Amino acid sequence: MGVKLEVFRMTIYLTFPVAMFWIANQAEWFENSVIQRKRELWPPEKDSQLEEFKERLRKRREEKLLRSAQQSS
Repeated sequence: MGVKLEVFRMTIYLTFPVAMFWIANQAEWFENSVIQRKRELWPPEKDSQLEEFKERLRKRREEKLLRSAQQSS
C-alpha cells in the first residue's frame, strides 16, 4: 500500500498547483472577475480628461522640438 499511497500523494501534489495555475490564467475568468471588479471600484476617468492630457503632452513635445530646432540653427 505504501507505493500506491505515495503515487496518489505525488499526483495530488502535482495536480493541484497546475490546476490552480491553469484556472487563474483563464482570460475570461480574469476579465469577468478582476477587471469588472476594478472598474466597479475605480470607474475610468472621463475621455475628455484623457484627451486634454494627450493634448498637453503633444504641445509640450512640439514646443521642445521647436526650441531644439531654434537652438541648433
